Amino acid sequence: MMYNDSIVALATPSGAGAISIIRVSGPDAILIGASVFKSIKNKDLKQQKTHTLHLGYIIDEGKTLDEVLISIFKGPNSYTGENTIEISCHGSTYIQQQIIQLLLRKGCRMADAGEFTLRAFLNGKLDLSQAEAVADLISSDNEASHQIAMQQMRGGFSNEIAKLREELLNFASLIELELDFAEEDVEFADRTQFHELLNRIEFVLKRLIDSFAVGNVIKNGIPVAIVGEPNVGKSTLLNALLNEERAIVSDIAGTTRDTIEDELVIGGVGFRFIDTAGIRETKDVVESIGIQKTFEKIEQAQVVLYLVDGLELKLDGALDSLVVALNKTQNQYPQKRIVTIINKKDLISEENIVNIEKKLTTNNQQSTTIFISAKNKEGIDELKNTLLSFVNTGALRNNETIVTNTRHYDSLLKALDEIQKVKFGLESNLSSDLMALDIKEALYHFGLITGQVTNDELLGNIFANFCIGK
Repeated sequence: MMYNDSIVALATPSGAGAISIIRVSGPDAILIGASVFKSIKNKDLKQQKTHTLHLGYIIDEGKTLDEVLISIFKGPNSYTGENTIEISCHGSTYIQQQIIQLLLRKGCRMADAGEFTLRAFLNGKLDLSQAEAVADLISSDNEASHQIAMQQMRGGFSNEIAKLREELLNFASLIELELDFAEEDVEFADRTQFHELLNRIEFVLKRLIDSFAVGNVIKNGIPVAIVGEPNVGKSTLLNALLNEERAIVSDIAGTTRDTIEDELVIGGVGFRFIDTAGIRETKDVVESIGIQKTFEKIEQAQVVLYLVDGLELKLDGALDSLVVALNKTQNQYPQKRIVTIINKKDLISEENIVNIEKKLTTNNQQSTTIFISAKNKEGIDELKNTLLSFVNTGALRNNETIVTNTRHYDSLLKALDEIQKVKFGLESNLSSDLMALDIKEALYHFGLITGQVTNDELLGNIFANFCIGK
């Protein structure tokens, strides 16, 4: 896949603003820029050094379109590895379109989504996992996802994979050499060292695979479902968490008939809170649909906030019924974190709080219990800290490699499977030719991550998700 033409696109968001940046990349980028640019100091753009700025005007057949600042980046010392110019113009949508249309007439074509980064990859400026991290960086909306994207864009993940691949490739070469001397029955690859390498690769792959559980939720946000019976304060709790009147609050039971979602960043990690319809027996068709959606959201959530009206627990048998309900929920969703939230703490005596907490702790070891007053926003900080404790941010704090990409995760799983086959073959004294096949497969899956193995369909799927202009 080679590109010999020049492309143009708006590199800043569409719409009016203070300034806009129009990016041009390709072999003729500087020539095309020079054909429409008049320097205020009569400089010839073609003769200027790389990484320089030039003030002047964009001229279309004698008509001045705008006063602009042009940045020059000569290949290979540019983002794409090609000659590149960036035109900083005033942010009028009319000016943007006039300049882009002029550049199209001068020989550019409109860039495809992600084509600038695709060219950077093809020209060896960054590998495929780093290119994908660029898209993650652009879409990051909290500190944690930003930190992971930056770490991957700098090559932390790809360097780790490349190192493992290089070591495995060295042993693969020795194994292949043995096949050439099969009749002499010699071993060039030290089996003890090879076994140690396979153990190390297996350990690293398992760590990276395990990190995906954290990385995926950090990248996409952790879904948290707020559930409970009608009128226990679910909407009030959502409003208290978000610190705004996001959901309608009413004394009438069943007010929330559909799910309401909003996001909140806690400690640099994104959480997606889902206020659901109250669970109860009802003949109301619309409310029944809302309750059905509640169970669907519980299935999708990773954390369930089970909200209870603390005043209701004074009734005979209410606390026992709650224990049964919590155990049933935990058994139904064993992989989910269940947080029992007792609302209206301000109206419950200290003695009752102690009794409730003791009862719940004794009969439901897996559930965390927190007392709050959603109306008075009491206990909300404790709840936020509890939610944050569910996320393993230790790896993030230690700047360890965290996998967030599903494609990488899939390739790591397949690479691990092949490494374990090689390890089994080595321990079973399998012939070198059979081990070589499994080693090649492992190397193939490593190569898919960094882009040493690619095809047009793979690249098309990856870069189609980029914004145009990047």
